[in-house]
Amino acid sequence: MMPDLATHLLEIIQNSIAAGARNVCIRVLESIVSNTIVMEVEDDGKGMSEETVRSVTDPFTTSRTTRKVGLGTSFLKGLTDACDGSLSIESELGKGTTVTAKVRRDHIDLPGMGDFGEMIMICIQGAEECDIRFEYGVDENRFLFDTAEVKEMLEGVSIAEPEILIWIRGYINEGIERVKEIGL
Repeated sequence: MMPDLATHLLEIIQNSIAAGARNVCIRVLESIVSNTIVMEVEDDGKGMSEETVRSVTDPFTTSRTTRKVGLGTSFLKGLTDACDGSLSIESELGKGTTVTAKVRRDHIDLPGMGDFGEMIMICIQGAEECDIRFEYGVDENRFLFDTAEVKEMLEGVSIAEPEILIWIRGYINEGIERVKEIGL
């Protein structure tokens, strides 16, 4: 297992970026009403064949050349299994992939949320050209962050500048806290 949900998602997002995604949409939706957390990563990368989708949770199935195991998806599958949840992967070659994990919100084995602001900051550092949209919600309350909007406001200044990344991290984490306060 990984230490928190943000780290689990970071592994999946890195897969999206490695698959050539130009757009990645991340959703973390908590529901107090249905006692669930749904996490979704949707990308427009190269996609996977049906055969690859069937075997992607096997840690010995990886497209990486630096090591012979890929643990991100298999760890996420382990998390959903341990926390009364489910994992689904939809993919089409040439169109992209959507990974959706659902867990029971109050499960004793569920790790903490982690630092989603830092997760997005790391993604930007690793793939500045990729547009990342992040949505966090508690029931009907939502916070949205989109790098495309930030890049437009920056008028050519790199979004990967350290002071901008630090601002992004704080902005995202503050937005999440506001949604949590309203939702509880």
